[in-house]
Amino acid sequence: MKKFWLAYFFIIILLLLLVSVVCWVFYPLFLKDKTTFASPLPNSLSIPENNQVTTLDVWDPIRQFLQDNFSSQLVVSAKNVLSYDLTEEKILVSKNPNQRVPMASLTKIMTAIVALEHPKQNDRYIVTANDLVGEDSMGLSAGETLSLKELLYGLILHSGNDAAETIATNFPGGREEFIKAMNEKALALGLKDTHFTNPTGLEGDGDQYTTAYDLLVMTRYALENFPVFGQVAQTFDYDIAQTSTHKEFYLENETNLLTSYPGVKGVKTGYTPEAGLCLVTYLEYKDHKILAIILGSDDRRQEMKDILDYSLKKEGITPPKHG
Repeated sequence: MKKFWLAYFFIIILLLLLVSVVCWVFYPLFLKDKTTFASPLPNSLSIPENNQVTTLDVWDPIRQFLQDNFSSQLVVSAKNVLSYDLTEEKILVSKNPNQRVPMASLTKIMTAIVALEHPKQNDRYIVTANDLVGEDSMGLSAGETLSLKELLYGLILHSGNDAAETIATNFPGGREEFIKAMNEKALALGLKDTHFTNPTGLEGDGDQYTTAYDLLVMTRYALENFPVFGQVAQTFDYDIAQTSTHKEFYLENETNLLTSYPGVKGVKTGYTPEAGLCLVTYLEYKDHKILAIILGSDDRRQEMKDILDYSLKKEGITPPKHG
């Protein structure tokens, strides 16, 4: 009986050795012929390739159908116009929506997005001397420390270049990594015609451009994903009380029809000589949510009113009385 079990044991060992040898010989051949499968997603939407991909949040419902439908009833100087009804998912006004143009301080919409997606854990943003650039400023001084929310009010209401640069400087890896994150986020949102070289929108800092369509997608993303962005954008004036780390700041929103066109919830203005007068406006009126963008205008205030009036009429709505 003992001999039987011993023989049985040796047979098992031999079989295991045989299987091992066969695997060793044929496994490389199996690897060689193995079929590989490519991801259906572009690299810009792949987390290993793009650090700013959080979820599959690409919203691109109309690009393939987008074309000029500008009415002869509208007389505007703006080179690029787009009005879109978010409620009905419908284009209302369109003029050169896919033309790449400078964006001036509308850049700060993406600055806010990246900042809100990557808040500092201690919420302490230190101002450096290098952050104090450009004429538009919320009035920061080197050495002050503010919270992200305080900086967002300065970024949107006063279009503060100092606020934008402070946010960028405090990003992990610094300003250059922040700008890289801005471009990666643009790709993650499917923005094919947008590129950033700075967080402010100032001229003379490289090849920085966008389109009216890309601004539509960008602004919608900010409004739908960050309630604080919408809260800040619709604020007319805001007082930041003095603390032990910074002085007092009183901020007023720049021209965006907040007090003159009922239902407007603000968003962002922009201007440089290169870009002209630019404006992104969000309107909630009669159960409709409308986003309108004008770029390269000579009179953004009046032209935005005209575009909003026309957009509402196109939806069968009588526009509100406004100043």
